[in-house]
Amino acid sequence: RSVPFVSKATGQPLAKIGARCMVGKSLAEQGELKSVVPPYYSVKVSVFPFSKFPEADPILGPEMKSTGEVMGVGASFAEAYAKAQLGGGATIPTSGSAFISVRERDKPRAAILAKNLIEKGFDVIATAGTADFLNKEGVECKRINKVHEGQPHIVDMIKNGEIDLIVNTTEGKKSIRESEDIRRAAVIRNVTYYTTMTAGLATCEAMEHLGNYSVNQLKDLHKQANA
Repeated sequence: RSVPFVSKATGQPLAKIGARCMVGKSLAEQGELKSVVPPYYSVKVSVFPFSKFPEADPILGPEMKSTGEVMGVGASFAEAYAKAQLGGGATIPTSGSAFISVRERDKPRAAILAKNLIEKGFDVIATAGTADFLNKEGVECKRINKVHEGQPHIVDMIKNGEIDLIVNTTEGKKSIRESEDIRRAAVIRNVTYYTTMTAGLATCEAMEHLGNYSVNQLKDLHKQANA
């Protein structure tokens, strides 16, 4: 799926160019020696059917689980990412409570994310290990139990509609298994959920472009890219 995406982003018919190369027509003969670097950003987001299978664990692995994809284009990465997320059916919250629980190596970036979310008016909630790290970094957050630590726990908060955004990274079979209930509850309650710090930080940037972006025609973008 990457070939049609890049073709659409750059205005270059890559499949056709590749097929001609395979039958002996060089790039020089085709006049395709120039590298195309568009003056805009393009972001591809996969669409997953997890909402139709609420009992399935919505964690990603090597299996192909997406049912399609969308493309967002913008003058900045944040604008393009915001469009792609909206096109894929994601709801990007702009206020409320954000739950953060991450593996050890993600904690420094989690502190950056938490600070950005607090600046945007969010309340930050975290499990013990993440909360301790955030507090040491001077980030104010509320501590909440994991499911196995007893009630009240994070799944209770999700089911009660008290969580608007989740960033949860895991590592190892035990951690993945323990966070399975969180992922399922998020799907059932339609809570925006990210399993990587990169996606969480990108979403934080995208919040600034919600309702403030341009609409473009592909033919106009391709003219810019190939000018």
